[in-house]
Amino acid sequence: MAGSLDGETALVTGGGRGIGRAIAEAFAAAGARVALMARSQDQIDEAAAGINTSGGQALAIVGDVSNPADVQRAASQVQDRFGTISVLVSNAGITGPYAPIWDSDPEEWWRTQEIHVHGAFLCTRAVYPGMVARGGGRIIVISSRAAERGNPNISAYQVAKTAQLRFVEILAAEGAEAGIRAWSVHPGNVDTAFADAAMNRPDAQKYVPAFGARLRAVRADPSLGTPVSRVADLSVFLASGHADRLSGRYFRVEEDWQEIARRADTIQRDDLYTLRLRTLTEPGGPPPPTSPPVH
Repeated sequence: MAGSLDGETALVTGGGRGIGRAIAEAFAAAGARVALMARSQDQIDEAAAGINTSGGQALAIVGDVSNPADVQRAASQVQDRFGTISVLVSNAGITGPYAPIWDSDPEEWWRTQEIHVHGAFLCTRAVYPGMVARGGGRIIVISSRAAERGNPNISAYQVAKTAQLRFVEILAAEGAEAGIRAWSVHPGNVDTAFADAAMNRPDAQKYVPAFGARLRAVRADPSLGTPVSRVADLSVFLASGHADRLSGRYFRVEEDWQEIARRADTIQRDDLYTLRLRTLTEPGGPPPPTSPPVH
């Protein structure tokens, strides 16, 4: 995809390692100027240096996505160095507590929402005016398959990831006339330091042992997992405009997303790849009862 992002300026949060770093490197290889934001100075410095050494253009910015001042400062630094941000990847994330709701630490539970939801909101709010002024932009939020389910003992992460899907749908609707396109992405089972930290948490081992077992299986046999390069390729695909007709939708990295983009008419018609509540009275569902049930 070399050259597909020529002239674009991207901000990637959580860009110092794992998925964020892979996306930043792929964007740079595709021609974009890239800013990497994270809380760890050494990680983003190393990632940015690697891009610059390889002939790309990268800027490292230390900051917390849940801090409004940090986010605004980051947006200003990117503007001053590279110009208007045209692509945002909201990737920064934390695992959150693994425990039943009533046994979860309240501060850690809420911190999970601050990073995943408030962070995506703040970053979007910071780059939005510039995108509108230039006639459009693209926003990718790295979500998770956790948003598709309601499994026990991981409520903080699942609530946050579910909120991201709805946030993206609303953002796409509100920004459509201004040329703003947005997607949420499930990155698959990627073996990263983030996954490693989750696997080794005592509360995860206690409350969700199957989660750790799955990660260990992926580490033992990488073919069971998702190459981080595939997440990066999907991000370049979206940032390049190949799925603009599916703005607001949720992409799973394991699927054939080129085919999904080609079937945009069907997906729009059937309202696929988004959160919906099915009821007994919805069109096509079972008819409502005509009399009280007999006990």
